[in-house]
Amino acid sequence: MHYNDSFSMIVNYSSSSGSEEETEGSSKDDSSPLRKRGKLDTETSTSEPLDHASVKRKAGKSSHLTPHLPLPDSVKEMFRDPEDQWIDKSEVHGGRQRSFQHERGNWATYVFCPYDPEEAFLELINGMMAVAAAHGIPLTLSEEFHISISKTVVLRHHWIQPFIQSIRTSLTQFQKFSCLADKLRVYSNAEKTRTFLGMEISTGKTQFLELIKIVDETMKEFSLSTFYKDPSFHVSLAWCVGDHTERLKKTCLSQMQSLVDAHEDGPFYIQLNCTELRCKSGNKVFLFPLK
Repeated sequence: MHYNDSFSMIVNYSSSSGSEEETEGSSKDDSSPLRKRGKLDTETSTSEPLDHASVKRKAGKSSHLTPHLPLPDSVKEMFRDPEDQWIDKSEVHGGRQRSFQHERGNWATYVFCPYDPEEAFLELINGMMAVAAAHGIPLTLSEEFHISISKTVVLRHHWIQPFIQSIRTSLTQFQKFSCLADKLRVYSNAEKTRTFLGMEISTGKTQFLELIKIVDETMKEFSLSTFYKDPSFHVSLAWCVGDHTERLKKTCLSQMQSLVDAHEDGPFYIQLNCTELRCKSGNKVFLFPLK
């Protein structure tokens, strides 16, 4: 495992040893001179007459103490009972279901090569979505476009920095390259809860396979799932809830492919210049420029 303190995001560790020190201190022998003196002073003071005026002054002060302000909800959440469970509402994110249970402190993480789409690409996808809708399959445009280099895995927060540094170190000598995608394919996730329309890579597969080997080595270091044995590198264009793989293939895949092949400016294809990889962990994105 690689560690580098110069990395921009450093996870700080702290231990709660203060309470232990206080406990140990409170168990010391009461026979020390200071403790004996404290007991003697206490016993002497209780035998003296009380000053009623001073008692009244103290009571008056205590009655005018400023009331405690209520704790903000954000602070209360920090100390929420760990047994409280996160309620995942699929309707909030288009009916999508998590592949794994949400757990506080776990970060969904994956490595990918980004694709910045051009206007013609988005128009083409809209045309494909219209074809699918005409066959009763409502597709939703992908929120981002990329080629996956890893499965989505779960990282504990304190693993993120060494995980990122391991990948960064392994990619220092990897050369940037270009790839093309022009063939539509239908995919589904392992749970069969979502179906994807994607455009498969036709050139550049060799470089992606080399990238997989590098990223998989880091996955093994952290005992995480490696990539698929026979991967189909692709850019996901749109998706829908449920398993509609066969339905898309039989009813409208060929019609959508014809939109790609008979594009007004000639057969359309994605040309992706892979100059960097990215890793998204939770809401943070880390960049790995290629040489």
